[in-house]
Amino acid sequence: MHLRYSYRIYPTAGQRAALARTFGCARVVYNDALAARKEARKAGLPYPKATDLQKSVITAAKKTPERAWLASVGVDPLIQSLRDLDTAYRNFFDSVSGKRAGRPVGLPRFKSRKDNRQSLRFTRNGFRIRSNGRLNLAKIGDVRVKWSRALPADPSSVTVVLDQAGRYHASFVVDVEPEVLPALDTEIGIDLGLTTYAVLSDGSMIDNPRFLRRAEKRLKAAQRNLARKAKGSKNRAKARIKVAKAHAKVADTRMDWLHKQTTRLIGENQAVYLEDLNVRGLGRGHLAKSVHDASWSTFRRLLEEKAARRGRYVGVVHRAFPSSRLCSACGHRDGPKPLAVREWACGACGVLHDRDLNAARNILAAGRADRLNAPGGPVSPGVAIPRRARPVERGTHLGDLRCTAVRAAGAGGIPVR
Repeated sequence: MHLRYSYRIYPTAGQRAALARTFGCARVVYNDALAARKEARKAGLPYPKATDLQKSVITAAKKTPERAWLASVGVDPLIQSLRDLDTAYRNFFDSVSGKRAGRPVGLPRFKSRKDNRQSLRFTRNGFRIRSNGRLNLAKIGDVRVKWSRALPADPSSVTVVLDQAGRYHASFVVDVEPEVLPALDTEIGIDLGLTTYAVLSDGSMIDNPRFLRRAEKRLKAAQRNLARKAKGSKNRAKARIKVAKAHAKVADTRMDWLHKQTTRLIGENQAVYLEDLNVRGLGRGHLAKSVHDASWSTFRRLLEEKAARRGRYVGVVHRAFPSSRLCSACGHRDGPKPLAVREWACGACGVLHDRDLNAARNILAAGRADRLNAPGGPVSPGVAIPRRARPVERGTHLGDLRCTAVRAAGAGGIPVR
C-alpha cells in the first residue's frame, strides 16, 4: 500500500525564490492547458490529449517570447501539473457517471497566484536524497530536511507544499507492506459526542480537548490585529501570517491528538464500531464550531486507514439505528429523548442507563450483528447469535427499526486487511 510521510523542510532564501518561480510556472502551465481544453470544447473540437497539451503548453511554449521563462525551472513539476489536470477531469467525469462515491466533483478551475497553498510534485527523475540527508530537487538545489523519522522504503515521488502559514513541507510517497498485528479477542463500540469526545462500550471515556475553544483568545487577538492593518500593506501580510500560524498550531495539535487516540484504539481492539454521523448537517447548526473542532470525520478516517494497515476491522453502524433509544439490557425501544437527558430508566426492565454508555453498547451489538450475523438477527447485548450469515445475505433491513424489539443492525461494516 502507498503511504505518505511528511517532513518540514527549510529552504534558503535563494531556494525559496526558485521554488516561487517553479510554483508560478506550474500554475501557468496548468491554466494554459485548462484554457486550451475549454476552447476546444467550445469550438466542438476533439478533446486534446495529454501528450498534445504537453507539446503545446510546455515544449512549444518555451520557444515563444511570452513563455520563454518556463525553461528556467525543472520540467518534471510542469509535466506533473498536467497530470493533475487530467486527474481533475477524470474525477469530474467519474462523479457525473456515478463511478466516484462521495460529494459531487465539479469541473477544474483556474489556479490563482493569490492562493495561500502552493504545491509541486517531483517524480524519481526530479529528486534524490543525498547521503548527508539533504533533499536534492531539480534546478532548486539541496534542501535541508528535518527528519523526524526514517523512511521505510525508497520514495517514488515527493510533493513540496507551501502552506498558509508560510511553512514548507516535503511529502514522500512510499510503498510499504501492511504490518498485521496479533489477533485479539477485544471489540469496542464508540459513541462520539461533544461534552465527552467518546464513550466506549467498556465504560471508559475520552475527554474532549476542545483545541479551538482553548485557543480562541489568542486567535481573537491575532485576527483583531489583522483587521487593523491597511489592505495591501506589508504589515497586513505579516499579520496574516501570524493568524495562519495560530490556526496551524491548533490544527497540528488536534491532528497529533487524533493520531495518538486512534493508534491506541486500533492497537488494543480487534474490531472498532462507530455510528455514521451526519457531520455535514451538524456542521450547519448552532453547534457548528464545536462539531468542526471535534473533527469526527478525521477520527473515523484515521481509524479506517490504520485498521487497513494493522489487520483490524472498523464497522460503521447506520445513522438511522436508534442507539440512544434502545435498552442495552433487554432491547426495549423507548421514546425520543432530548440532549439534556443524560440518564434514563428502561420502561420494560427498569435498568437505569447512562445515555452515552448505553448508546456505545448498542453500537457494539449492532456492529457485531452486522459483521457476523445475517440481516434480521438479534442485536441486543447478551443475546446468542443463532447462525452465521450466508455469503449471499448482505445489507440491512431498516424497516425492522420500527419494531419495539429492534432486530436489524446498522449497515456499512468496512472489512479491512
